[in-house]
Amino acid sequence: MTDDLPADLSHSGAIVDKAIEYMLGQNLDAQAVASALLGGSLGLMVRSMGDDAIARVLQNALDSVRSGELRTEMGSRA
Repeated sequence: MTDDLPADLSHSGAIVDKAIEYMLGQNLDAQAVASALLGGSLGLMVRSMGDDAIARVLQNALDSVRSGELRTEMGSRA
């Protein structure tokens, strides 16, 4: 799957994965970590994208959740 990703996206994802691993290793609550990452992502989108582009990203994420695709790709843990 990562073979299809642009290099910047793959690299950024790997860094985020390491940050998540570190935060969970510090015994931070998983929901708090996820919320902080989402908040940071939203802040970055506001600074770098227009509202329509943000809405498309968020709609794609919501569609992935509703279809079950997210759990299939990421592995179900909840």
